[in-house]
Amino acid sequence: MPQILLLNGPNLNLLGLRQPEIYGRETLADVVKSCTALGRDLGLEVVAKQSNHEGALVDYIHAARDGMDGIILNPGAYSHTSIAILDALNAYDGPVLEVHISNIHKRESFRHHSYVSTRAEGVIAGFGTEGYLLALRRMATLVTK
Repeated sequence: MPQILLLNGPNLNLLGLRQPEIYGRETLADVVKSCTALGRDLGLEVVAKQSNHEGALVDYIHAARDGMDGIILNPGAYSHTSIAILDALNAYDGPVLEVHISNIHKRESFRHHSYVSTRAEGVIAGFGTEGYLLALRRMATLVTK
């Protein structure tokens, strides 16, 4: 069964609490539960990780090189600042999909650029937490070709 790393960056541990008018009321645990269930239906094993620390995210991406068939990543604010995460993704051979709960292009101008997007096969933004499920469906297509 293909394994997919579902990786979430800073402040996503506060999903459901932090700015619910932007990010909704679902918690990260809710997202992981939904993704795990859909993954099972799609024949994928979802392995979820979250960190507020850039280095930990880089370590998770490095570890994904040994056995993860794809990465779905919501890098949070590191989208706009982290060349280290981009470099780690560039050292990973599998498909990468970037997810943003909000539409980053409709927000402050500094959020319009994402370093991660230059490596990602696709970007899903503005669909709320449903974006994770959309990404998982796309990932199933990418890893089972």
